[in-house]
Amino acid sequence: MRTHHAFVLSMLFLCPVTAAQAETPAERGRYLVQFGGCNDCHSPGYFFGKTTPETFLSGSDVGFQLPQGTFVGPNLTPDVETGLGKWSEAEIVTALQTGVRPDGRVLAPIMPWHAFAKLTPEDAAAIAAFLKSLKPVQHKVPGPLGVGEKATFPVMTIIVPEGAASPAK
Repeated sequence: MRTHHAFVLSMLFLCPVTAAQAETPAERGRYLVQFGGCNDCHSPGYFFGKTTPETFLSGSDVGFQLPQGTFVGPNLTPDVETGLGKWSEAEIVTALQTGVRPDGRVLAPIMPWHAFAKLTPEDAAAIAAFLKSLKPVQHKVPGPLGVGEKATFPVMTIIVPEGAASPAK
């Protein structure tokens, strides 16, 4: 018995396992989602300082009004009706890295998919694995709204001064 313990202890010191080697793809994805600030735009209550663990990433309650319309950060949990439940991990990766959803719609310009396009394939897959591992939360967000449509929910507005070129042009 002592020989076995001595062998195990010596292996731990001779062959240490780093955190990166020990984590699963979903654990890596959790880290990347937290570091990337996904919670900011995709969790209700964030902009009011009132998020809850139970509604983490289940869609915002605040929209972003841009020159192209008003967009609300959608539900990223795997809820089949209101979230990513019908999306495959590959479809999530494609949206993250190309800005195109499985239905062909382009993500709102506020979504930083251009930055996510620079993720390694392993990191993008890890984010998708983490999102699919979440507990589904049913929460349908409003919108998107077209230009001139009136929002019935709180909105942050990006104002382009008259005569100034829109940064998107």
